[in-house]
Amino acid sequence: MFFICLFIHVGRGIYYGSYTSTETWNIGIILLLTVMATAFMGYVLPWGQMSFWGATVITNLLSAIPYIGPTLVEWIWGGFSVDKATLTRFFAFHFILPFIIAALAAVHLLFLHEKGSNNPTGLNSNADKIPFHPYYTIKDLLGILLLILTLVSLVLFTPDLLGDPDNYTPANPLNTPPHIKPEWYFLFAYAI
Repeated sequence: MFFICLFIHVGRGIYYGSYTSTETWNIGIILLLTVMATAFMGYVLPWGQMSFWGATVITNLLSAIPYIGPTLVEWIWGGFSVDKATLTRFFAFHFILPFIIAALAAVHLLFLHEKGSNNPTGLNSNADKIPFHPYYTIKDLLGILLLILTLVSLVLFTPDLLGDPDNYTPANPLNTPPHIKPEWYFLFAYAI
């Protein structure tokens, strides 16, 4: 749900031409990458078969960085392969990154309020604006209520709907799954 809203927000920004406000756009992209890093760290935490191999594949990509790549990978792993030390580090990162995300979101909103938001026409439409409260407050509360109800329904009635069945198998470094693929919210990067 969160990634769906995030991707809709990025799509809206592209459609409205919000990328012309470079400070806001750049902080938003950094925010998107930080959220994706947090999601990846959380994906590894169940320590299932897909989590283990996902961590192995993605962290090995860092070894392509010249000079520091192999050392960086060993530091992230906490040894010479993905193991319990890696899991501990990922848990710590997964805990710390949401605070960084909150700070980045505050900076993003600060830049947004400084520059103002775009509209699809690209024209200044101050005459057509309506007060934020109560109109947008009620709209936002209804949207949040709908999102929470959807999330609670997913968690209570179909908790395994969005999970990969192979991730319920305990991690085994000697048995590589035949079809390693990322979760749906990373598929755009996987296609590159």
